[in-house]
Amino acid sequence: MASYTLSINGKQYEADVAGDTPLLWYLRDHLGLVGTKYGCGIAQCGACTVHVNGAAARSCTLPVSSLTKAKITTIEGLSEKGDHPVQQAWDEVDVAQCGYCQAGQIMTAAALLQKNPHPSETEIANTMHANICRCGAYHRIREAVKLASNKL
Repeated sequence: MASYTLSINGKQYEADVAGDTPLLWYLRDHLGLVGTKYGCGIAQCGACTVHVNGAAARSCTLPVSSLTKAKITTIEGLSEKGDHPVQQAWDEVDVAQCGYCQAGQIMTAAALLQKNPHPSETEIANTMHANICRCGAYHRIREAVKLASNKL
């Protein structure tokens, strides 16, 4: 087993894991950062979305060995007090139902707004469509992303 230095939420970690260990499992099992969820395990649902160098990425298929020079941000690192504009908008719109997919949804939305602070409704829909919500809260998700874009 090798050791990999990872930068996660502004801190450095030495990951003593097999190089093909998915980032998701390192976050959850080794660091206790359980905000990032396991959904499908094949990068299709978006529940495991984190930021890698500011871009939304699916942590369930990202091997730890590929991330030694990356800046990784999880939902726990998005803001210290949970007051990121996207998180505030999620609260205001009351998006969550079961909540399982919400961390991944929020991370995808935050990456979109970082890249494009004022996306069109089509851009929001195109970006968010790959994150699956089993409760079907898609209308409120799009509404929250639009609200967050007005707060930036």
